[in-house]
Amino acid sequence: MTEKELINYTASEIADVNGIRMHYARVGAGRPIVLIHGNAEDHNLFRMEIGQLVRAGFEVFAPDSRGHGANEPMPEYHYDEMAEDIYQFIRAMGLEKPAVYGHSDGGILALMIELRHPGTIGVMALSGTNLSPEGIIPDFVEEYTQRNQKSPDPLVTLMLTEPHIDPKSLQRITIPVLVTVGDNDLILRSETDQIMANLPNAELVVVEDADHGSYIVDSEVMGHLLIDFLCRKDAVNV
Repeated sequence: MTEKELINYTASEIADVNGIRMHYARVGAGRPIVLIHGNAEDHNLFRMEIGQLVRAGFEVFAPDSRGHGANEPMPEYHYDEMAEDIYQFIRAMGLEKPAVYGHSDGGILALMIELRHPGTIGVMALSGTNLSPEGIIPDFVEEYTQRNQKSPDPLVTLMLTEPHIDPKSLQRITIPVLVTVGDNDLILRSETDQIMANLPNAELVVVEDADHGSYIVDSEVMGHLLIDFLCRKDAVNV
């Protein structure tokens, strides 16, 4: 890792989408890619990947999700609203079939966007993504259920009660999809296997010696996997 690769890319631009003001970072020039972070994170989760993608010839759009980062917090959250936010953001940016990469909750949103608005995304990548709360390891769910009972947090409530994506519905997503997961992830391997069994044009990478985010946060691993996938599939619009 170099200092250049660990720049904080400020979400200094604002888009009015779906009734909210969404802060986002826009960096680079070239083929467009939208990065969607996970629960209780912001776009700087991807500060390493942003640098890698820009140097590889991509224009990166990295929004802070509803209620996250520089955006105003919300009293409650639902994935359908958050997916619509990102869909409208893509439209507001004038992007035609961009690549979309989502980590954790971001992967949920990417799937929901393409299910609800087919043809929006050109190529997709997902990391540590689940289709329902039952797809998360039980010990984690139990711990956060107890925490949320003592001190309710609307983002934790979201994670514990949603999403509810029908695995069979993924068969409608025919674009190329990269699915990655750490070998010690919070997502059950059976959940990842179910995703792979239903996506008709997907490939899986299990990252060794990795948890839910260790190969993404300040790591070069995910950027290399993502850039290799995008270049091989040649499915991103210039």
